[in-house]
Amino acid sequence: MKKILLPISFFWGVFAFSQEANKETAVADTTKTWSIQAQNTLMLNQASFSNWVGGGANNVGWLAGVNYNMTYEKGKYLWENIIVLGYGQNNTQGVGTRKTQDVINLSTNFGKEFVKNWYLSAGANLQSQFAPGYEDGNNPEAAKISNFMAPGYVNVGLGVTYRPNDNFTMTLRPANARMTFVLDKELQKAGTYGLKTDGDSMLFQFGFLGTAIYKLKIMENINLTNTASVFSNYLDHPERLVLSYGAVLNMKINRFISSNITVDVLYDHNQIQKTQLKQTLGVGFAYNIDNGVKRSEKKENQSWLK
Repeated sequence: MKKILLPISFFWGVFAFSQEANKETAVADTTKTWSIQAQNTLMLNQASFSNWVGGGANNVGWLAGVNYNMTYEKGKYLWENIIVLGYGQNNTQGVGTRKTQDVINLSTNFGKEFVKNWYLSAGANLQSQFAPGYEDGNNPEAAKISNFMAPGYVNVGLGVTYRPNDNFTMTLRPANARMTFVLDKELQKAGTYGLKTDGDSMLFQFGFLGTAIYKLKIMENINLTNTASVFSNYLDHPERLVLSYGAVLNMKINRFISSNITVDVLYDHNQIQKTQLKQTLGVGFAYNIDNGVKRSEKKENQSWLK
């Protein structure tokens, strides 16, 4: 239980401090050190058929998500917080309701600059999902293969962060603890997500973690956000790298309508010894937030969410 409460307490403390600091900034801080850039989306899709010789099944789907980047920057101090949440479903006639998107990704990173654009930093990250996942296309009648915090990944580490501008951030942590939680008792079997013995609820790893975010403005109202990470476990088979890459292409149609294309690629030996691929496409409502305050001394291409 202590192992579970530790990461939860850490994130709760970060959130509470963020809220308090934000209140003080709004009242007394005239230097505008807090920046919030965010996108809230609701994507819808639907298809219906009647006497259609080509065939097809009536279906309707939705996908909702939030992507928040909250940054505190003052003097030599940098504190960046990222919240990515997403969930979606599709209901197809004759098949039923299936999950199409399910992600929880929370991260925080605090640093102090020691050389221009380089920060000594410490941070944490939590990744999981909201609902159960099943074999055979998320069929609830099939075997369950995942659930909330099964797996759930918590990374806590120390290292350096390189941030030359608002569009590129790279963090290297040579000392990083990675905890894999499997809190669903049905999935607590040896070999599942790297668990050593039946009944284990957590796998501890210690190694190197590298992450990077690169934001690119392709043209007016078309922006691409790239994220990548690599982890190597010093304690067991360091050559078995955990690799991930994600891309979000946002195409803004007008103030409230946009289209998103996402691609996620993952390789994790402890999950499945194959490359995993996920792709989504949606058109729907989007509400962006950009408070316009200073995020860094360099201002080029800060309109990636506008």
